[in-house]
Amino acid sequence: MQERKLGILGAPLDLGSARRGVDMGPSAIRYSGLQERLERLGFEVDDCGNVTAEIPEVAAESDEHARFLPAILASCSQIARRVAQIAESGNFPVVLGGDHSIAMGTLAGLHSVYGPGGVIWVDAHGDLNSPENSPSGNVHGMPLAAALGRCGFSLEGMAEAPWVDPKRVAIVGVRALDPGEKELVNELGLHVFTMSDIDRRGLPTVMQEAVEAAGGGPFMHLSLDVDACDPEIAPGVGTPIRGGFSYREAHLVMELIAETGALTSIEVVEVNPVLDLADATGILAVELVASALGASIL
Repeated sequence: MQERKLGILGAPLDLGSARRGVDMGPSAIRYSGLQERLERLGFEVDDCGNVTAEIPEVAAESDEHARFLPAILASCSQIARRVAQIAESGNFPVVLGGDHSIAMGTLAGLHSVYGPGGVIWVDAHGDLNSPENSPSGNVHGMPLAAALGRCGFSLEGMAEAPWVDPKRVAIVGVRALDPGEKELVNELGLHVFTMSDIDRRGLPTVMQEAVEAAGGGPFMHLSLDVDACDPEIAPGVGTPIRGGFSYREAHLVMELIAETGALTSIEVVEVNPVLDLADATGILAVELVASALGASIL
């Protein structure tokens, strides 16, 4: 991986969440020194700019069960095309969110190049709701279900979902699942590792199973929602929940993924600088991306 060129793509979208501010996440992560940090690791970095995204004040909201869905899918279509371009050029996509709904675009773009692959979904939430069962109608709670073909969403110019292989889905760090999400986990046999699993069995054991589950396909994507971390170290996130990863645990998750050498793409989402304290969460996001790409003490 050290010889590869990285393509950074910003996705300043906050239509999928109920709290404003994550649209500034790509700027916050860039401002926190992402490119400079990755260049110090020896990567050649190409910042590909941002896709365009509407804001709630002008976007049409036609369905309370999937709020702002047309505008979200329009942005995700752009993301998919741009991610596919980065991957087709032989470069490693690094996508900066925005809320987690952007993952639909990332995964559809990867699928268009490689076919259905695997994903390590590091998140406090499962993001496995659909418009039929979502308690809130917020689309950032649906992207993994959509990628598995369970929402009926489609992106212009992309093949219909599923964009990932359900056998190669590993959700790590979960501490909140809605009833419909639990049903889908059981129906599809998804690999889900809760914080309780991690406490009981240990992080190295859990991560070994997670990377084995997600690997072996045409791609292995890391989708990192920073709310997987405890609010004590990541205060600036869209949906903070106590009991998440500590600073060292979060880095160990990334380091164990990096050791596989199998990672093909990364996205980091839900950094909300409006809620942050002295850029702590933006800086943490940069550090975690660096660890996932091989940063080490020695």
